[in-house]
Amino acid sequence: MTMVETQPPWAARDGLRITRVRAIVTAPEATLVVVRVDTSEDGLYGLGCATFTQRASAVAAVVSHLAELVVGRHPADIEDITRLVHLSSYWRNGPVLNNALSGLDMALWDIAGKRAGMPVYELLGGRVRAAVPIYLHASGATIAETVEHASALMASGLRHVRLQTGGPGVGTYGAPGIAGAYPGTPYPDGWDVSQYLATTPALFAAARTALGDEVSLLHDVHSRLTVKQALVLCRALEPYRLFFVEDPIAPEHYDRLPELRAAAPVPIAAGEQVGSVPDAARLVLSGGVDLLRLHISAIGGLTPARKLTALCELTGVRTAWHSPADVSPVGMAANLALDVSSHAFGIQEGHVYADAVHEVFPGTLRPSNGFLTPSDAPGWGIDLDERAAAKYPPHHYGHERWSSRIRRPDGALEPP
Repeated sequence: MTMVETQPPWAARDGLRITRVRAIVTAPEATLVVVRVDTSEDGLYGLGCATFTQRASAVAAVVSHLAELVVGRHPADIEDITRLVHLSSYWRNGPVLNNALSGLDMALWDIAGKRAGMPVYELLGGRVRAAVPIYLHASGATIAETVEHASALMASGLRHVRLQTGGPGVGTYGAPGIAGAYPGTPYPDGWDVSQYLATTPALFAAARTALGDEVSLLHDVHSRLTVKQALVLCRALEPYRLFFVEDPIAPEHYDRLPELRAAAPVPIAAGEQVGSVPDAARLVLSGGVDLLRLHISAIGGLTPARKLTALCELTGVRTAWHSPADVSPVGMAANLALDVSSHAFGIQEGHVYADAVHEVFPGTLRPSNGFLTPSDAPGWGIDLDERAAAKYPPHHYGHERWSSRIRRPDGALEPP
């Protein structure tokens, strides 16, 4: 490796140094990218989440490149190292670069916690809550199946449940669709917005009748509506008192979120497709969201996310970090460190990881009675078994195969 001179204009207080930076890509469930940072102290290393499932190979390639910038540095210089990496590409931001940076950033925080003998949340100021309430996803091919699934989740202790139901066309998000539902059209497998706008309020009417008022209900539009359509949906859902409606419009139109939020009678959550810190800050400062919902790896990791969390605290916005199967257990641990240490916390998306994930990532957390409790172990409390990881090679193009089929009956593409 040809090293780049990146030493700062100050002397490190001891001889600890970063000796190696590399990406580990594995798919025990979804394809995950984790960065491992090794140091000159035997056995001291850190792990960080760099998962951009749809472009995992690209992220891994960037990690290999940025290793030349940081090997030889002291791992305590997190702010300087991450800013150096951010600025060094000249054309900066975007999910590929930021996920690679996130993996490095989180790994350095893991090392910091291990050096201090503390979980990372104690480095952020300590707990303000004992555990974190989560929501899980209820889905089904029909309204009845979705409600039945939600009821089963509530029986396990969940107090927050996201509802998605199937419908005509293969493009239904978060639930099974019906192929060939629009015969005689250019694209019989299409997804129709009018049908969606009629079915979704019916889903929540049935859910409130069957599930009662004790459960908080959520819904993900997945960016498929115009501003006017989103307002129609939000007003139709008002009687059912949703905890939030997620991503009602596409990120290309986030400049209109303040307009939608001002008129909508339900809370708005958005941000998981944001790929820069300034764009995330604008969502908060413009009054565009009630809950900021970021994939924190896509904005560069824990370092920027904790600053955005402070911004939320100052403006009354709450957090709802993105964390489905395509966030690694390391990324979930980072989410929880922010959740338990901030008064801005709103809700945490949860996921019940497959057994194979627990095999690859010892220490992976399990929800209990609707809550997640962070590990008390130093750092993230999550490890990675590389032999186990090698048993699960990454898969490619799964999302592309699905998203390329998300079309209207007339054949036009829809956001996936």
